[in-house]
Amino acid sequence: MKRFEAGTLIPGSTWRAEAETEAEVVRRAVENLRAYHGETEVRPEMVERIKQRIVDVDPGEKTRH
Repeated sequence: MKRFEAGTLIPGSTWRAEAETEAEVVRRAVENLRAYHGETEVRPEMVERIKQRIVDVDPGEKTRH
């Protein structure tokens, strides 16, 4: 399982994405940027910054709230 926590990129953000693949986590993060932050164009640099912050998690691990 892969996880991206937006707070690692955007201080104060509590949004997170989890999925089986890095590609799906990135897709969800980009979708979130477009839908909730008004980004019309997500630059490759931002995608790379998201990828750098994706971590592997144990599927049984409890998520923090």
